Amino acid sequence: MCAHVLVAEDDEMQAELIRRSLLAEGHSATVVHDGPAALDAVREQRPDLVVLDLMLPVIDGFGVCRVLRRNDDIPVLMLTARSAEDDVLLGLELGADDYMTKPYSPRELMARIRTVLRRSGRAADRYADPVVRAAGIAVDPRRHEVRCDDEPVECTPAEFEILLAMAAEPERVFTRRQLLQFTRGFDRASTERAVDVHIMNLRRKVEPDPRRPVRLLTVFGVGYKLSGSFRPGGGRT
Repeated sequence: MCAHVLVAEDDEMQAELIRRSLLAEGHSATVVHDGPAALDAVREQRPDLVVLDLMLPVIDGFGVCRVLRRNDDIPVLMLTARSAEDDVLLGLELGADDYMTKPYSPRELMARIRTVLRRSGRAADRYADPVVRAAGIAVDPRRHEVRCDDEPVECTPAEFEILLAMAAEPERVFTRRQLLQFTRGFDRASTERAVDVHIMNLRRKVEPDPRRPVRLLTVFGVGYKLSGSFRPGGGRT
């Protein structure tokens, strides 16, 4: 059972941990960091589940949940550092399907997500395949395998995490700092310049001509992106 999950969490590191856990489970995910962005993403993407932090800026989780319940029945799993009984009851009264108090383990969160999705029956069949594909590259988070043009590619753990993140969101421009966050578990001494080395090594593995990249593109002054318009054998569309 795989789904598209909207993660509304103002703590960027916590949000990234949830996103990576979801990808590893075969789900797809979108991350936002405030209440209005969460409401916009729900309208535009129609996710199967919203993981909703209570302490969002601008519009808090209670407010977001209140608006969602006026218009939709999308399941909501609420997260908060506040464990007061009144908060729990209010979240449930507003229509949250489940409620988790921080700190929690990623494993426990994924178990709760599976339970909510199973109860709701909203998990979409189109997400049944856990493999993330873009620009002729296929990244399998369960098997920890990469294929490019259907040929196996050997990646270091840091390279794998960077490629998985970029393949999950083709055309998104990632800064070096953002990409560095994906490698922190493997080399805590890395700097942002280490990202350039990882990208250079990945280009050697997935580009037809690493000197003239058509997949892993540099966005000057910002960072890198994976082209969503590249088609193997046909260049760009």
